[in-house]
Amino acid sequence: MKWLKRLLIAIGVLVLLAGGAAAFMEFGKKPAMRAVDAAKKFPSTPERLERGKYLVTAEARCLFCHSEHDWKTHGGPDLAGMTGAGWDFPSAEMKMPGKVFAPNITPDPETGLGAVPDDAIARAIREGIGKDGRALFPMMAWPTYRQFSDEDVASIVVYLRSLAPVKKPRQTTELIIPVRWIMKTLPRPLTAPVAAVDMSDPVKRGRYLAEVGSCVECHTPHNERHEALPGMELAGGDEFRGPWGLARAANITPHASGLAHYTEELFVRTMRTGNIGGRRLSPIMPWLSIRNLTDADLKAIWAYLKTVKPVAHDVVREAVEVQANVQIEEHPQAAAPAEGAKVPAGSPGGPSSPPPTQ
Repeated sequence: MKWLKRLLIAIGVLVLLAGGAAAFMEFGKKPAMRAVDAAKKFPSTPERLERGKYLVTAEARCLFCHSEHDWKTHGGPDLAGMTGAGWDFPSAEMKMPGKVFAPNITPDPETGLGAVPDDAIARAIREGIGKDGRALFPMMAWPTYRQFSDEDVASIVVYLRSLAPVKKPRQTTELIIPVRWIMKTLPRPLTAPVAAVDMSDPVKRGRYLAEVGSCVECHTPHNERHEALPGMELAGGDEFRGPWGLARAANITPHASGLAHYTEELFVRTMRTGNIGGRRLSPIMPWLSIRNLTDADLKAIWAYLKTVKPVAHDVVREAVEVQANVQIEEHPQAAAPAEGAKVPAGSPGGPSSPPPTQ
């Protein structure tokens, strides 16, 4: 029976080792991080405020996840007085690995960022470390935000400081085991200055915008472990369930099942209106923020999307039931004709032209 005794001892040792490893990951393991320079301040300038507003409201779309929304209205506009005050994600419906909360990022000193050093905010944005030293769930897209230049991240902080403070406490994200252990292994501190990205090439510019804007993340299908499916980049299909209903990410590759029928003009108009051929986009697709991008940036994204590998992947569309948004012109009229030109009756802007149908 010596073999049984040895087996039991071996099992006991393995159990102790496993327990010790689990205890270390839960209580001892800390994510890699640099110390915060609490004295570091980013001076506010008109240029930084303007650039920061563009980054927060259009390019990175920070306020989309960090605000509560009216999901029953076209585009899901922010609820009055809740811009930047955070959002309790519908974690169960979205099958998240735990309970996820987007924190209040207004300058409220008690429940927001008012008492958080500038450098701690910058560290969270690009290095994935919260103000309390936690590794942030990368749904807050810090892995792609690492591309932000030092000047851009300073501009983001300056703009966030300018938001109206909202007193709204939020819970702290609680992930399940082993996900929260894995999260601790991901952050890496930045150890050198980050220069601005070269935006001279439209395709490279579009790729950068698609990455920091989470287009690539949301429109690439994943398996049950949230690993991107090989060969399916931007082919769509992931489901998003919540108070907006059920939506599936569209195939945005240049395949016939994707955007092959689009033109640059149609793409830009769709991003501006949230409407394609009379069909409204789901409000969980943050087009209400994307519409704030400049024409040049939207055209750069289009230029990039035309270069990606076409992937055959039919994605079933669900009906979108939302009410009209009085702030959005969903059917913009065609440009006015030149003086003296004739416009056929019934054409947009022509004699007896009927109003556009919804």
